[in-house]
Amino acid sequence: MLYRIAIFFVASLPVAAGIGCNTIASTLGFTPPVHKLIKPAEEMRNTVATPAALPKELDKVSLAAYVVEPGDTLSVEPTDLDSPIRLPGNQPVLQDGTIDLGKFGRPVVAWKTVTQIETDVKKLIDSQSKEKTPITIRLIGRESKVFYVLGEINAPRAYPLAGRETVLDGILMAGGLTRQADSNKIILSRPTLADGCRVVLPVCYNQIVQLGDTSTNYQLQPGIGSSCPRNRPSATSARRRKRNVARAKGRKRRVRRGHAPGHRAWRSRRRRV
Repeated sequence: MLYRIAIFFVASLPVAAGIGCNTIASTLGFTPPVHKLIKPAEEMRNTVATPAALPKELDKVSLAAYVVEPGDTLSVEPTDLDSPIRLPGNQPVLQDGTIDLGKFGRPVVAWKTVTQIETDVKKLIDSQSKEKTPITIRLIGRESKVFYVLGEINAPRAYPLAGRETVLDGILMAGGLTRQADSNKIILSRPTLADGCRVVLPVCYNQIVQLGDTSTNYQLQPGIGSSCPRNRPSATSARRRKRNVARAKGRKRRVRRGHAPGHRAWRSRRRRV
């Protein structure tokens, strides 16, 4: 099952805290947030009363068997190195899901586990060769299993999944939160079908970092998305910005009237004096 980690930072609103996350309402500002949680995502986040029964930092599990996809790289070679059978070197899985085994053809390996691929490739080679030899297939390039860190994060993008990462690992891999991020509104979302049930989980970032609370530090899985929304600017910063704009406008008016240093009329008056 694919997962995505989406970390969004949204403006703080006076809503009820979920699963122990203290959501503090910020005062209204004049600039709308850039990365904002949509209303359905925020409603689902706030309806979660207890942490989900999923693997977490201190209760990790092994992920499902790796399913090969286009972009991965396989090593295909006889188990017995003295075998007369010769196969091409490392094989990238092409867009059509095949690999190139030279004279033995192009078998489809995508959407199969390594064990299934070994069985299929051995049958293919045995059907064309008199030598019956075991085949060993190793996964040497893992490009298809990723998770996503999005929103007010310093390096938002897809990251390769090793299998042990948690939500906190994902945030740190993405360079941490920006200064505009709202740490009280981080969510963990899982991709679902168009007619399926949506999965949106709140992440209590401050509790994870400051209290060592692992109840929402979920273990990441392929495709999962973590989203960090943006925090709304405070009233103080909004007033400061408004004051600076007013000063800039006043300076423009003085320049137009010839009362500001550097203006041509102002320089001419200085010369007359």
